[in-house]
Amino acid sequence: QVTLVESGGGLVQAGESLRLSCTVSGYTDSVAAMAWFRQAPGKEREFVSGISGHGSYTDYADSVRGRFFVSRDNAKYTAYLQIDSLIREDRAVYYCAGHDRDYPTGTEQDYRTWGQGTQVTVSS
Repeated sequence: QVTLVESGGGLVQAGESLRLSCTVSGYTDSVAAMAWFRQAPGKEREFVSGISGHGSYTDYADSVRGRFFVSRDNAKYTAYLQIDSLIREDRAVYYCAGHDRDYPTGTEQDYRTWGQGTQVTVSS
């Protein structure tokens, strides 16, 4: 069994930065590529960013490119999502997901392992 646990969410002011973490535990070999999704109130969950198993490839949704930065530290079994210049539209529950292939995709159905989510709220 593998578990993903997100942390780092909270209430921040617009313009500030935040770093989310996602730590893998359990059967860690079953998680290679990792991705971040988010779900805003009343909206469907959407892909935000992904990173390959070795961290050499990253992908971003057009809506966040340039403000969001994904990274990982495999020695710590942890992926990170740095969010800069937060805006109100970034308010959402952020989920990390993983699968056993090397490269991330932007499709929810490709991921079998999910974290419980961490809430990000942005005040103006």
